[in-house]
Amino acid sequence: MRKLLPLDRVDEVRDQMDKKVLDYLRQGKTEAFEGFADFYLLAFDWYDVSSSETGTEKILIYLDKEDLFFFCEDSRSLARLQKETMEGPDNETVLYQFFTGLLKSDTDELDAFEAAVTEDEDGAVLHTKRQDYMGRITEYRKELLRRKRYYEQLSAIFENLAADDETLLSRSARRHFSNLLNRARRFLSTVLSLRDYVTQMREAYQAQLDLQQNELMRLFTVITALFLPLSLLAGWYGMNFRGMPELEWKYGYPAVIALSGVICGCLILWFKKKGWF
Repeated sequence: MRKLLPLDRVDEVRDQMDKKVLDYLRQGKTEAFEGFADFYLLAFDWYDVSSSETGTEKILIYLDKEDLFFFCEDSRSLARLQKETMEGPDNETVLYQFFTGLLKSDTDELDAFEAAVTEDEDGAVLHTKRQDYMGRITEYRKELLRRKRYYEQLSAIFENLAADDETLLSRSARRHFSNLLNRARRFLSTVLSLRDYVTQMREAYQAQLDLQQNELMRLFTVITALFLPLSLLAGWYGMNFRGMPELEWKYGYPAVIALSGVICGCLILWFKKKGWF
């Protein structure tokens, strides 16, 4: 028997399932794979990488020698599964076709995701605001974390189905799930590589910001050093002591201006020689 039901209608097939399943579900124990003597219970957070709706939804699968039941937590995943074919010569073929359908477009989606990240790296630093670029990097990291958890769950399911410790599957089915395991692991490896890539983008961008700030601070330091002698002159002659002959000299004002110009010119030449200006 094969059934596709919402998760809240699991009681409709309670007579066809092992009694331990309902107790297991009521206790909230929904690991990626649970192998029992006569049946397997699979659970994962389905994530549609081809959809802009990036939420995850729980899917439970019950498999024994005669029965295959799919339970969906949300109507969106239920509608998606209804589009998938439930026809096949046996339950293990239907289960394999189901997982194959889930992964059929993941290669293209990961390639598109990598292209988008690369394009952002090339252009965002020059053409976008800082907060926009850092916001996109944060979104990339969140997206890759969701995909990492998704492929980790699928890898655990395929690994156990390929091993088939309870011998509920045929040899050909175990070989098929072994192939799916290799595919899921490749996807997971790609996601981990992209996560490292995005992390390096963030570190490189932060290093560039630090370099820009250092350049700005150096400019302020040079300007401060340039005007510091002039501030000393202004404070010096602003004291107006009686014994300051320059105050009575008719050329005192232009002389101070000339002296200030000479000081600024010497400092600018010295800063240029040191490579600070």
